[in-house]
Amino acid sequence: MAILTVSREYGSGGREIGQAVAKILHYDYIDKEQLLGDMRSSGKKWEEWGKNLDEHCPTIWEKYDWSFRGFGALIQSHILNHALSNKVVIMGRGGNFLLKGIPYALRIRVVAPIDMRIERIIKRESVDKDTAQWLIEKTDRERSCLIHLLYGKHWDDGAEYDALFNTGVKTLDEIVSIIKDMLLEKENINTDAARKLLQIRAMAAKIKAEILIDQDLFIPTLDVYPDGENLILRGVIHNPKEHKTIEDKARKIAGGVPLKCELHYRR
Repeated sequence: MAILTVSREYGSGGREIGQAVAKILHYDYIDKEQLLGDMRSSGKKWEEWGKNLDEHCPTIWEKYDWSFRGFGALIQSHILNHALSNKVVIMGRGGNFLLKGIPYALRIRVVAPIDMRIERIIKRESVDKDTAQWLIEKTDRERSCLIHLLYGKHWDDGAEYDALFNTGVKTLDEIVSIIKDMLLEKENINTDAARKLLQIRAMAAKIKAEILIDQDLFIPTLDVYPDGENLILRGVIHNPKEHKTIEDKARKIAGGVPLKCELHYRR
């Protein structure tokens, strides 16, 4: 069992590749619609935020709204939760950054020459050439912006992927075949230690998301991250009462996972 994350230029054929791999290997296919459905379980508000923010560059007001941090933490938590199931294809939304260092995760990026992308969008969206080019430029720009805000990374940095595929060089079928073989190799290194690494990473993301979407709390700064088999809760808060509420909530979610609380008061 392995995990595939797919980052793609708009119109490159990455979506078709992800769908084909999922079908051939009987992997779950996790895309925007699935993640929006997941966010609905946390409240209609978060589904609406997801629809409004997904793959578009936030305005200055959205960027500094507390809900943006909640949205970012929530979507990352859902991605990691799906990854725990193994045998999954995760489309976009920074899955490659979240799963970096997980041995049985294959992180790919799909690109294509601009002329090929324009032709594909003309056929798929039934638009003219100028509109297709505008859609490509707009979508790539906004995806790149959102990824940078969520992860502080550049989505087109080749060092952040295990493999780069150009659909102008190889056909979709050839690429799918290569990816299938690579995933079968990844399945051989799905060890207990690797799964535990992903589990504690997912737990940290869950704690962070649950705290940040709590409308009774407003945390200026918060991070939750693994330290070996332990979790570190670090942030800036307002008073002792808030400290207790946040720490109790985090420990309840963490269950038996050891958690070290490093919350500090704002001066």
